[in-house]
Amino acid sequence: MIRTGLGYDLHRLIEGRPLILGGIVIPFEKGEDGHSDGDVLFHAITDALLGASALGDIGSFFPPEDAKWKDADSALLLKTVLEKIYAQGWKIENLDCVIKLEKPKFIPYRNKVIENIVSVLGVDNSQVFVKAKTGEKLPPVGTGEAVEAWCSCLLSK
Repeated sequence: MIRTGLGYDLHRLIEGRPLILGGIVIPFEKGEDGHSDGDVLFHAITDALLGASALGDIGSFFPPEDAKWKDADSALLLKTVLEKIYAQGWKIENLDCVIKLEKPKFIPYRNKVIENIVSVLGVDNSQVFVKAKTGEKLPPVGTGEAVEAWCSCLLSK
């Protein structure tokens, strides 16, 4: 059996928070405003995996109204979901991700982000790719107000 999943996340960018993408801190004067650490890429990956496995969504697993998830490490959230997916017999075939960010440029950090995703998921480098897009100066991403991420995944069992 094979299944696909699609994950998406958007967070406002604000001063005083780190910009974290795929578990890597990217040097910038703004970061994601979120209940957890705000890592839009890990959130999109988590939602894609949950959707493909029909286990729910990230908000059901880690409700933002629950204080225990305040400033939580999104890698830990992803690992928690991953254990449940693997326990059901699913295997990750691949992830295809998109980061939409006007500034800073993502490409210099892409390989480090991919390596970290691979490490967290326990998969091969050939199974994960992350592309970058800008907002073409259109709000909210293009005006530097937000960052978005999408992830498509393929699971098999």
